[in-house]
Amino acid sequence: MITPDAKPAPVKAGTALQALVACKCPKCRKGNMFTHTAYNLSHLGDLHDRCSVCDLRFEIEPGFYWGAMYISYAMTVGISVLLSLTLWWYAGNPSIWTYGAIIGGFLIVVSPLMLRYSRVLMLYLFGSITYDKNL
Repeated sequence: MITPDAKPAPVKAGTALQALVACKCPKCRKGNMFTHTAYNLSHLGDLHDRCSVCDLRFEIEPGFYWGAMYISYAMTVGISVLLSLTLWWYAGNPSIWTYGAIIGGFLIVVSPLMLRYSRVLMLYLFGSITYDKNL
């Protein structure tokens, strides 16, 4: 039974990998980094200015997320190679148009996620932010 004076249970922070996948703040692992969902294309890369839980500033310095394009490029190459090998193995080396249509279509569908995760990885790997379990 819930009483009117009952306080909600505090949100428990997960592991770094769980926080990264959920696009949570690297310092507290609780606050959301992005303002909207990944497929809201008009607000695709909109980040909160600060974490709602620990007040961490997400844009560490001007132009910080420019480095995320290299992460996004590596993700694109990895996905393309993986899909190419899968098509070659299971479809018996189809025509170049089949490769282009399947790989291109898949990359268009997942590009909002790649943009989002490249930014999150950039902050987690190169932001020099340590997790504070006391938050």
